[in-house]
Amino acid sequence: MTEPPAPPVTAGTPPSPSADGSTRLPASPRAPQPGRLHEVAVPGTPVAVLEPVIGTERYARLVTVAARFRDRVGQRTIWNVSSTAVGGGVAEMLQVLVGYIAGLDIAIRWAVIGGDPDFFAITKRLHNQIHGQAGAGPLSSADASHYGQVLDANADELRRQVRPGDIVLLHDPQTAGLAAPLAGAGARVVWRCHIGVGWQNDATRAAWDFLRPYLAPAHAFVFTRRQYVPSWIPSEQAWIIPPSIDPLSAKNEQLDAATVQAILATIGVLDGQPPRVPGRFTRRDGTAGEVTRAGLVTGEVWPGPADPVVVQVSRWDRLKDMSGVMRGFAEHVVPGGAGYLMLVGPMMSGVTDDPEGTLVLAECLAQWRSLPAAARARVLLVTLPLDDIEENAAMVNAIQRHAQVVVQKSLAEGFGLTVAEGMWKGRPVVGSAVGGIVDQVIDGTGILLRDPADLAAFGSAVRQLLDSPGDARRMGEAGKEYIRENYVGDRHLERWAQLIDAIMGALGQPGPGAGRTVQGQETARARPLITCRLLSPRSGSPWRRSAGLSRAGARTPACTAPPLPRRRGRCHRCALPGGPPPDQARRGR
Repeated sequence: MTEPPAPPVTAGTPPSPSADGSTRLPASPRAPQPGRLHEVAVPGTPVAVLEPVIGTERYARLVTVAARFRDRVGQRTIWNVSSTAVGGGVAEMLQVLVGYIAGLDIAIRWAVIGGDPDFFAITKRLHNQIHGQAGAGPLSSADASHYGQVLDANADELRRQVRPGDIVLLHDPQTAGLAAPLAGAGARVVWRCHIGVGWQNDATRAAWDFLRPYLAPAHAFVFTRRQYVPSWIPSEQAWIIPPSIDPLSAKNEQLDAATVQAILATIGVLDGQPPRVPGRFTRRDGTAGEVTRAGLVTGEVWPGPADPVVVQVSRWDRLKDMSGVMRGFAEHVVPGGAGYLMLVGPMMSGVTDDPEGTLVLAECLAQWRSLPAAARARVLLVTLPLDDIEENAAMVNAIQRHAQVVVQKSLAEGFGLTVAEGMWKGRPVVGSAVGGIVDQVIDGTGILLRDPADLAAFGSAVRQLLDSPGDARRMGEAGKEYIRENYVGDRHLERWAQLIDAIMGALGQPGPGAGRTVQGQETARARPLITCRLLSPRSGSPWRRSAGLSRAGARTPACTAPPLPRRRGRCHRCALPGGPPPDQARRGR
């Protein structure tokens, strides 16, 4: 392997442009002002583009659900409120969902809160505590005061725009303090938590104790996994909705080999000549985009186009354990044969809500410098610009498609959608058996690590896949099909439609869970219901048919239509044969 024409590039030392323009430092995106709300514009995407991917039957069901959903929402607006528009899985998921819902001619808006560094330091501590990491210890009354003040300022701006009856989806701990003022303004508030663990310790309890008073006014709660639901949330208010990928986005669309090589050469992660063809991709609005920016790459020896590459794409977050991946690769993969490691993350100038990211990246750079020479020559640290989100997504797409193995060795994970993204590209995955990674990597699609701290086991799994390309290919093919069946956008849209339909059904009535709240309100009078005949999401067998009692506003895994005569086997609430789809959003228990 030969040295690249330009000297090693590090995130701490911005590069000078080379003669062919293959290494450039993008302009830093403008960060939102502290305490100021700003809106993200997302173009609408017609759901019809999903039909070739999901098939005629699933598409027909999606159209039916979408039409009923549009009529139900009427003139109301659906709001999403998050802490950043770039640099993480939540922002990427919202780009997809907001685009598809806008494409259905439903009024939907996405606002990003503003905050100062102290606010985001507080919310980062909450993030770590929810994952069981004590870190800097419990939050103080001064922290709570500052958290509340920042969100009060954001709430004042939101209340001037959100109308009574609008549905507001608040995302993650950064937004929890908005629940009370928005509910008080007449909005139906849903808090969506994308993180969590299935166990408790002092750190998790401290985080939920901090958040619980802020969240009490919310009408519903959404979690990625049932195990993440805190015990104090009433079961009838808890919804389980795993995230999904958009198979046609710039991050997941099919790219031919020449395009992949062109994009990688432009980023600056391959040895060799500049690209001969442009690295083009399709933007969400259907126009053609082109990768023109370079990444910042730390390395000594660049892989050639045919060299096997192992990739982890993550934020620079300690819970993603980039340093552990580097060490495990250096100690247990390098000695066994060929292969390069790329650790890929965002340029931290574009990430406004993660104050630890810059420090974690600096620690990884220092660790890389301390590696033995043989290992250091096989590891690249890559940071990708964020000033064009779709260009960034196309970069990730090309890197994952070039990889022989995709890894996600997280210490904790809410869901880890980068796993599904890698599997969609037909790549086998080595992932930690934590959080939602367990739901994605099933037998035959990759290798789960029982202990993410076991670096020898990690190295052995990676080496096994590098040395057995036939097994790796079969795993990749099985993984792609599993993601197609379970984690494509139509599933996600249907589940959200069911939740919002439930919220809309409670307008003008006591909120969902009125009979069982943490405030100890009086139990609402039960009413009779009939249930549709459904297939159990777990066993595939029919739910037991019954005519039971339900608290007002509560919902079950079946339709809660009142006991009126059925029409030719159809439930008159959902208008589908036998009831709602069997893959509907399952409720927390």
